[in-house]
Amino acid sequence: MSHRYFPHTAEDEAYMLEAVGVKKVEDLFASVPSDSRHEQPLPLTAMTEWELTARAESLAASMPTAGSAWIGAGSYQHYIPAIVPALAGRSEFYTAYTPYQPEISQGTLQGIFEFQTLIARLLGMEVANASMYDGSTALAEGALMACRLTKRRTVAVSLGIHPHYRQVLQTYCNAAEIRIVELPLTEEGFTSLELGMGENGPVPLASLVEEQELAALLVQSPNFYGVIEPLSGYADWIHAKKGLLVTGFTEAMAYGLLASPGSQGADIVCGEGQSLGLPQSFGGPCLGLMATRKAYMRNMPGRLVGQTVDAAGKRAFVLTLSTREQHIRREKAVSNICSNAGLCAMTCAIYLASMGSTGLAQMARLNHDKAEYLKAGLLAAGFRPLFSGPTFNEFALTAPEGFAERRAALLKDRKVVFGLELANTASGYLFCVTETRSRAEMDAILKEVAQ
Repeated sequence: MSHRYFPHTAEDEAYMLEAVGVKKVEDLFASVPSDSRHEQPLPLTAMTEWELTARAESLAASMPTAGSAWIGAGSYQHYIPAIVPALAGRSEFYTAYTPYQPEISQGTLQGIFEFQTLIARLLGMEVANASMYDGSTALAEGALMACRLTKRRTVAVSLGIHPHYRQVLQTYCNAAEIRIVELPLTEEGFTSLELGMGENGPVPLASLVEEQELAALLVQSPNFYGVIEPLSGYADWIHAKKGLLVTGFTEAMAYGLLASPGSQGADIVCGEGQSLGLPQSFGGPCLGLMATRKAYMRNMPGRLVGQTVDAAGKRAFVLTLSTREQHIRREKAVSNICSNAGLCAMTCAIYLASMGSTGLAQMARLNHDKAEYLKAGLLAAGFRPLFSGPTFNEFALTAPEGFAERRAALLKDRKVVFGLELANTASGYLFCVTETRSRAEMDAILKEVAQ
């Protein structure tokens, strides 16, 4: 390992390694699988700037031309108005984080305040924070927040939540010693409130209620399979048990059409904001959204920008709340790993302000109607619904015999990824349609699939 840029002496390193109980720096990475580690120095060759540029252009030219993916599953292709990147790219906004001397940067603070206002309105909540890393960590923080508020240590988690989100949730809850009970789905694709599954087998939810252990019910709507969950019924159920309803989402565009989670009784709403002005970019950067009721505000992680007046009586913005260890005593910090994605939040605010409520509703309606058109065509071609519940712009179907071969041919011949193969299902696939798909494209796909 090169020490060229390291300020520590060999004695410094030896002291630190002894303190953590390892013999060499490489031992710190023992938990990383060997096939995921570089054991030797990277094979890098020194190049001039123009040589490196030429090399990058050569690699780019060797890549296959772009196709299209009809899979959704947490990342969505939407049209982004040209005004969004033009404004978000201005030097005044082009920064990754809220400034650490915030009151100096009134423009950035106002942008975050507007973002919070727009997100609170979209989700039907009273308070939204200045954003989170992404949807999965936001949902996990929502679960921890519910446990702090109720002083209970068990959460019931729907299997309709995105599987990657559930993995992140598992990591957070394991570290916090919070018990997870998983809830299966009904034939409609709704979350069942009868019998859950814990580490040691089936767990009747009634027993958790009787023992007053259940802190929260976690559901996603639309869920991973695209089904729109009946949130108001879940809210009534969990509130009767003195617990909280934490709702998640991966497709924020849905709330341009659907009733907001807050209007249906949700207490904490967490999800992914990538659909609101951010390109897919091969998986990131993304934007975590989090909102709650005013009564729970002080238990919400992250930052909160508020509006006030300055000494001259003029409108001003301040960092009102920051429950991070950089600002308060560590033992009182709500979370120390929830820094906000500032530039992504600014981009999201610009997108929502540009679209307006009417534009967002029209875009959401296009998503729903186009998805229903493709769904009807696939059903006519022999597909069958995996679940019978209503959907937004994603839906899960069971494919007829021969579809796997036709799907492979679409990928090979037309570079089209048509549907995501679902694990633990027999010939189940998840499909997604947004406003970016034309009727001609869908008709061409249906013609290929129906052969």
